[in-house]
Amino acid sequence: MDSIKVLVNNSKAKFLYFLEDFLECGIELKGSEIKSIRQNGASLHDSYIVIKDNEAYILNMHIAPYEHGNVFNHEPNRTRKLLLHKNEILKMAQKAKEKAMTIVPTKVYLKKGKLKIEIALAKGKKLYDKRETIKKRDDERMMAKMKKGFEKQWLITAFSFKFSCFHNRFYKQWN
Repeated sequence: MDSIKVLVNNSKAKFLYFLEDFLECGIELKGSEIKSIRQNGASLHDSYIVIKDNEAYILNMHIAPYEHGNVFNHEPNRTRKLLLHKNEILKMAQKAKEKAMTIVPTKVYLKKGKLKIEIALAKGKKLYDKRETIKKRDDERMMAKMKKGFEKQWLITAFSFKFSCFHNRFYKQWN
């Protein structure tokens, strides 16, 4: 069983896009970048993947400067190379081109001590799709609240019923 520790999630990607065809890949980093990411100093907000010369690069991924770094600290928003096999890159590029989709990172995690990025093909949602997502999320939240309230009410009712039965038995003995 693989031990996975999720460091960064791109929750906005799930809201803005329909995601499909997920793929795990590595990333080429400097030493201060990996140390900074382990201290939760990364953001996938507005980042995306570009394929150039049969190589995949991630753009706009912000990795905060390492606080204990020296003058050789890294640049926060530099372009970083993704580590994928050539056939994986070509398949993703072809699917993205055919379906008019973009490639976005969805999460960054550690797997067996190695940093991995999960990427996915993404198609932009229309405004009504976003509203539907918000409505679905609100409905799920409301159902969870109602279920929790119902369980609490049921426990109160059951307790009061037991108490009243005990009280009636005890009261009958003395009268």
